[in-house]
Amino acid sequence: MNVEETYDIVIVGAGHAGCEAALAAARLGFETIMFTVSMDSVALMPCNPNIGGSSKGHLVREIDALGGEMGKNIDKTYIQSKMLNVSKGPAVHSLRAQADKVEYTKQMRLTLQKTPHLTLRQGEVSELLYERESDETLRITGVKTFSGATYHAKAVVLCTGVYLKAFCIYGDTITYTGPNGLMAANHLSDSMTEAGIPLRRFKTGTPPRIDGTTIDYSKMSEQKGDEHIQPFSFTNTEEDIKRDQISCWLTYTNEETHQIIEENIDRSPLFSGVIKGTGPRYCPSIEDKIHKFPDKDRHQLFIEPEGEFTTEMYLDGMSSSMPEDVQYRMVHSVAGLENAKIVRPAYAIEYDCISATDLKPSLEFKSVSGLFSAGQINGSSGYEEAGAQGLIAGINAARLLQGKEPVVLKRSDGYIGVLIDDLVTKETKEPYRMMTSRAEYRLLLRQDNADLRLTEIGHDIGLIDDERYETFCEKRRIIECEVSRLKEVMIGANKGTQEFLARNESSPTHTAVSLADLIRRPELGYEEVEELDPDRPEGLKKENRLDGEEGRLREIIEQINISLKYEGYIDRQKRQVEHFLKMEKKKIPDDIDYSEVRNLRIEARQKLEAVRPKSIGQASRISGVSPADVTMLIMHITSHS
Repeated sequence: MNVEETYDIVIVGAGHAGCEAALAAARLGFETIMFTVSMDSVALMPCNPNIGGSSKGHLVREIDALGGEMGKNIDKTYIQSKMLNVSKGPAVHSLRAQADKVEYTKQMRLTLQKTPHLTLRQGEVSELLYERESDETLRITGVKTFSGATYHAKAVVLCTGVYLKAFCIYGDTITYTGPNGLMAANHLSDSMTEAGIPLRRFKTGTPPRIDGTTIDYSKMSEQKGDEHIQPFSFTNTEEDIKRDQISCWLTYTNEETHQIIEENIDRSPLFSGVIKGTGPRYCPSIEDKIHKFPDKDRHQLFIEPEGEFTTEMYLDGMSSSMPEDVQYRMVHSVAGLENAKIVRPAYAIEYDCISATDLKPSLEFKSVSGLFSAGQINGSSGYEEAGAQGLIAGINAARLLQGKEPVVLKRSDGYIGVLIDDLVTKETKEPYRMMTSRAEYRLLLRQDNADLRLTEIGHDIGLIDDERYETFCEKRRIIECEVSRLKEVMIGANKGTQEFLARNESSPTHTAVSLADLIRRPELGYEEVEELDPDRPEGLKKENRLDGEEGRLREIIEQINISLKYEGYIDRQKRQVEHFLKMEKKKIPDDIDYSEVRNLRIEARQKLEAVRPKSIGQASRISGVSPADVTMLIMHITSHS
């Protein structure tokens, strides 16, 4: 007499990927159920207490522009906000916000619970249900839980994070749990293997949490938030979300810290061989840093609050799996932490995951129709990477049921496109982390213009409502009209112009110039040239700006300035994108037999067969496929078309 229910879509896991997938599917009108091993793990932040950061801030703003929830949720729950890389160009500006961890979870869970068509269920999914579709593929039909309940569905999205056969370890202490002592998912891996899905082991880690009342902050540098707050969500302004902020603190490891680690390196499970999983290259443990960078005499440590109503502090930069006694000695060697008490020791966590090359660009499994996968199970790391994949997987699960083509963002569309293309095309041998350097068109894919790039797509999908879309269209219209007008308005080389230029420490002009030309000068901008621009639209004049509109006007002015100051560089990247799109439009037949492609190297043949790229462009990005191989492939397709 087991429970048996039917839904349109099942989401397995309620982390950042699961939340976005579930909300997208439900908001598109499909009856959706989301499973979690514990209601306390919904949108859990088991590691760092922040959202955003270098390149990750781009992902969050893109999630918001498409109609996702992460940006709105961090705007509700941040305790400090900071724009990173402001000394550099706009392409790498990245927003980062410290979160109140408990509040972030509470607010996201409440949003999920209030969403029509969405059911939350605590329980461990232990088995995939499927039927044979063809000799090579299966079709998903639902899932079973460990309790024996059956849930029929037309699509399933796996968002299991780091829970599959997980165990946590520090020193000789091993606990067979998920993060923060939550229950691991110990049975689904076997069902995935039976369905022909290969698994591998990855590893990540977290630092100790310190009792803030035992820290001597006088020995550290205070790190305050920004005076002006940039929201993550395009639906918010600074006026909507501004609040008092909580400081972070900066300190450093030293020679004593490094000596303690070196003397005990043989006790680290990372080096003793106990940990088998591959760890992240760009977020290494402190013992890995000391081992790989022996010439560095210190490393940064950021002391970050875990929330507004707790004294726990996150020791960012000291991720470790060292034994507990060594962790105490490491911590106590740091300035300001001499008497610090550890609330939660650092630990490493090892877990099962897939190779995302087994997925289509839509994040659907190639071998199991209707089964999608998103987040850390795909071999990525980070809340933001997970949320981005979850949103796309949820959208595409819904579109499968709608009978529509999947949404596949190109590398020229956004960081989400780069992220997913990298995962499904390039064999990732370690946890993948998004970085600005991975985006070849990063001047076009700035975080400030994520709405201009993606809101149209979000509206077409059905996740951006008409009211928000109309507001966006008006913003876009104002920017385009104003950029065009500024190029037409000419300023003569008269006495008044020369005096203005001298006051602003700008070189004189000997001929008439456009306002756009003046704005392109490094020392000038849209607001500075207002006194030369009497015909400026009334709503954009300083004297006519309404209270509460400063935030939205700053966004418009920023777009005007960037469009003009970087116009030459932007146009160059647009030409590069045109060439890229030509390669993407050259489609590879689904039924191509790579053994018939003449003069193809064995390695290229094997890699192409494994990935089964959709286009010549994607084929060219596969590791092990050379330009000569691509030429042979094009010749083969052309001769057989």
